[in-house]
Amino acid sequence: MDYNLKDIFECFLADGTFLNGEPYGSGHIHDTFRIETAEKGKDDYILQRLNNKIFKNIPELQHNIERVTVHLRNKLKNIRGSDIKRECLRLIPSRDGKTWINDNDGNFWRMYIFISNHHSYNVVDSPGKAFEGGKAIGRFQAMLSDMPGGPLFETIPWFHDIEKRLQTFNIKIIENPVGRVETVAKEIDQILDRAEEMKIILRLGKEGKIPLRITHNDTKFNNILLDENDKALCVIDLDTVMPGYVHYDFGDAIRTAANTASEDEKDLSKIKMSINLFKAYSEGYLSETGNTLNDVEKEFLAFAPRLITYTIAVRFLTDFIDGDHYFKIHHEFHNLQRARAQLRLVMSMEEQYEDMKSIIRKLT
Repeated sequence: MDYNLKDIFECFLADGTFLNGEPYGSGHIHDTFRIETAEKGKDDYILQRLNNKIFKNIPELQHNIERVTVHLRNKLKNIRGSDIKRECLRLIPSRDGKTWINDNDGNFWRMYIFISNHHSYNVVDSPGKAFEGGKAIGRFQAMLSDMPGGPLFETIPWFHDIEKRLQTFNIKIIENPVGRVETVAKEIDQILDRAEEMKIILRLGKEGKIPLRITHNDTKFNNILLDENDKALCVIDLDTVMPGYVHYDFGDAIRTAANTASEDEKDLSKIKMSINLFKAYSEGYLSETGNTLNDVEKEFLAFAPRLITYTIAVRFLTDFIDGDHYFKIHHEFHNLQRARAQLRLVMSMEEQYEDMKSIIRKLT
């Protein structure tokens, strides 16, 4: 769909004149455009049409991001040498003072300053990059650990809640809506065999042994910007920042950053968790969070990648059994292929679990 990007841009209080707007990035949720301004030395901008089918309460989502980014900027002001404009996202207010607008078709839009001179990677090819990724997420969590005010709004309820995910999984097995259950008996058994163990983080939370904190909840590596020297710069894509356990962020980061293959790799023999990348990421992460996490949180960090990888496998297999309604697929068995790949990654983590625990113990 074509949008009048110039008219939408001019609804925001930008410092510069619209010159050009082009699609930007590889995101699947929002429509994202980079806006180039006419004046040399003025900022460019990121303009996004927000997906209000997935994020059903845009005002609350935007309020979350406002609170988080204001707090981060206040923290950065007290750190000598910080480049605040590049180290934290900055929302641009609209002409009526909000951080979003509605166009004439009812679409929601928001705008950020474009962060210049950054690198973004889909694949982690060195321990150095893994370390910087861990440092970025650790710093993000640590800086938000004392944010005042009440809890953030839950933009996607129960996003990483494995009990809810397993409830849905079991319902779909019983319903068997498209007759696929009989074809995935092996994968169902692999899920159910691990189900009780995977509830341990939720149990620790309910027992008060680990606190709910502000977590990002979507820590794939391309949501971390590195600077021109590949040093940690900024964490982006803040739509899922909400209450959670630190293990969700750590676990999803390792799932994506330390996997030797793609998320939907068909050849399961290629799939393994790189212990070297796990170690480097853990070093970076704990260099920033060592003073904010409690002992129980640290003790279960090594378990976190198993939990989140398992959770994603449950979601992929649930969607396959249900007839592929949630995730975009490129062929009939894509969700099954994804589920098998994630289950193989879980097994690789299980095979290396003692080494993972030993690394965390030495670092803490």
